[in-house]
Amino acid sequence: MKRYIIILTGLILLVYSSGISQIFNPVKWNFKSEKISSKYYNLVFEATIDTNWHLYGLNIPENGPIATSIVYTDSTGFKISGKPVSVTKPEIKFDPVFGLDLELYSNKAIFKQQIEKATGEDLIVKGYVEFMSCDDQRCLPPKEAEFELFLADAKTEILNKSLLGILLISILAGLGALLTPCVYPMIPLTVSFFMRGQKTRLKTISEALVFGISIIFIYTVIGIIVALLKNPNAVNSLNTHWIPNILFFVIFIILSISFFGAFEIILPSGLAGKIDKQADRGGYIGAFFMALAMTILSFSCTGPIVASLLIKASQGEVLEPVVGMFGFSFIFAVPFTLLAIFPSWLKNLPKSGGWLNSVKVFLAFIMLAFAFYFIGRIEQTYHLKIISRDLFIAIWIVIFALLGFYLLGKIKFSHDSEVKHISVSRLFLSIISFSFVVYMIPGLFGAELRGISVILPPKEIQKFDLSKTGLSDQQSLTMPGIKPDNSLCVSPKYSDFLHLPHGLEGYYVYEEALSCAKQQNKPVLVDFVGHSCTNCKKMYNKVWSDTEVLEILKNDFVIVALYVDDKTKLSQSEWITSSHDGKVKKTIGKKNADFQVSKFKSNALPLYAIVDHTGDMLTEKTFTYDRNVNNFIKWLKEGKENFNN
Repeated sequence: MKRYIIILTGLILLVYSSGISQIFNPVKWNFKSEKISSKYYNLVFEATIDTNWHLYGLNIPENGPIATSIVYTDSTGFKISGKPVSVTKPEIKFDPVFGLDLELYSNKAIFKQQIEKATGEDLIVKGYVEFMSCDDQRCLPPKEAEFELFLADAKTEILNKSLLGILLISILAGLGALLTPCVYPMIPLTVSFFMRGQKTRLKTISEALVFGISIIFIYTVIGIIVALLKNPNAVNSLNTHWIPNILFFVIFIILSISFFGAFEIILPSGLAGKIDKQADRGGYIGAFFMALAMTILSFSCTGPIVASLLIKASQGEVLEPVVGMFGFSFIFAVPFTLLAIFPSWLKNLPKSGGWLNSVKVFLAFIMLAFAFYFIGRIEQTYHLKIISRDLFIAIWIVIFALLGFYLLGKIKFSHDSEVKHISVSRLFLSIISFSFVVYMIPGLFGAELRGISVILPPKEIQKFDLSKTGLSDQQSLTMPGIKPDNSLCVSPKYSDFLHLPHGLEGYYVYEEALSCAKQQNKPVLVDFVGHSCTNCKKMYNKVWSDTEVLEILKNDFVIVALYVDDKTKLSQSEWITSSHDGKVKKTIGKKNADFQVSKFKSNALPLYAIVDHTGDMLTEKTFTYDRNVNNFIKWLKEGKENFNN
């Protein structure tokens, strides 16, 4: 009985305290996991307790206050090993109210619970800690502190996969750079640099190692600079703003024309000459400047590869640009270093010739194709109707068809050698090129082309689409007198240039979605998305395309897609002043991005939230990038059930 009196008193005090704008939160929790072995982990629950307050322990007698306990909301994938234990030694004090000796913690308390993984897969452990706290004058009602723990190796494994992917890309880029006409002929010249003069074998080897390490150092420093200057908002601006995208388009076009043989791109001769003079000094300093000179002189061929690598790397974690540039420079430096140490190997290298120019032309076709990718970014962000999806595909079909004919020797450039016979490598590359062309052809008529959909403009801006049989629901909404069953409440604003995937209907203004949700008595799925967000497109293609997911989205939710990078200007009456940074937001993207940060405390993409028509959250957590369809379905059903209850 006394136990319930204490709890009731706590509730009365809480109500009273809220009336005078005092919210007591004397216990703050921190959660983490510790790996013991491949199967066993410790979940660590650490409480920081305000002065003069105390937290009750794990072992409280019957008729006492609420004990601290750990509750798991989902035990799938693991099992509990024993009971939670207290790392911090509790005080034992007599409580005159309960008439009992009780475990109490002051200042700090740490608890651990051992669990055993059932499988070797990544695991997220969700639950909450239930606890009660008091001071000398009052007790607060029991509270719940939620936790969601990624086991220690889960994050590491995800990070390792990401870094491994970047490392493999960078290694392939390094190998490709070695085969360019600007680099390959420099190999014997570089080796001769280390062989000149009277040197001991040890001296030659040490200088060659300094040369190789210097190449790695120069490129890796570039990666470090990219990592230090990078932040999520800056990268998003770089991806979507028209100026850098036009710049990248022009650069790739100029480089492709140069690689086709129209002209040579040469860095200022004065800069290269000064560095060459430093290299002539010899010794370790000369080896360093030789590495710097080779880096600069080969820039016309390695520059596009390095730039592409940095653009790719800068979209990931902070470590990725560093790892990417290290992998590129390492594989790039190894042949020079080894041949300087073992010069006799030079005679086994194939002679420079027309095949080097073929590599250069091959890269020219690839760069020309990807130049249009940047125009596609501008189209998706600014809706200028520059390039439709089918026009983009048509351009790629022509480019890769021409590449296939070039590989077969049917097209020749001025610097090409005569192709007397087709090598096996040329044959296989031409097969790949023509196969890619055949794969893309259905895309001209509306096929999804999921393998390259993250690169293509969205299917909704396809001009010619045979997959559409008659009017879509979205189209019929705009026609007088036509309103299909289960349609939206009103025609969505911005639906002429913003779209949802897979024929789904929805809104692009948050307030419109809330209003419709109220009329239809449905929850709202908020989708924070970006035109340039690759992971958003992957979620659409891999998760939203699932039959069950589509059925749930169509029937059970009002969807609102909030584009955070759209550059469409708002009317002055729609401008907002951010409570987050105090700046005026004048475009759709900036307004939506500010709303995401202000309400959901995140700028991650994609980000999904389920709310009711008043904007209150219906799930414990938002949902981010996760290509597990079952996890997404489970989360959607949780939101729907909470809405109905």
